[in-house]
Amino acid sequence: QVQLQESGPGLVKPSQTLSLTCTVSGGSITTGYYYWGWIRQPPGKGLEWMGAITYDGSTYYNPSLKSHTSISRDTSKNQFSLQLSSVTPEDTAVYYCARSDHLTQNRDEYDYWGQGTQVTVSS
Repeated sequence: QVQLQESGPGLVKPSQTLSLTCTVSGGSITTGYYYWGWIRQPPGKGLEWMGAITYDGSTYYNPSLKSHTSISRDTSKNQFSLQLSSVTPEDTAVYYCARSDHLTQNRDEYDYWGQGTQVTVSS
């Protein structure tokens, strides 16, 4: 059974960089041709796909966020991470990591999800 767990600070100040890590257990992030994604949900709004990193380390980003989003991985720890720079209060959201077997922004096509972590951007 694959499990994903997000971790990171719950509060970030405006203009700083938000950094989150997703720890994967029950499966390797380097095998199985999977896409490991980050998805967020601002309060009162729908889910927004942010980007993904693949089993071979390739990255894909939502064009609207690409300029200040970076996704990386640490294969030795079976983790992948999200960095969002120059955050504003509009980046306040619940952030999820999730797995899909292809590149997609459709939430229904992600089969395993972390529980989500609330991040608030405020001074």
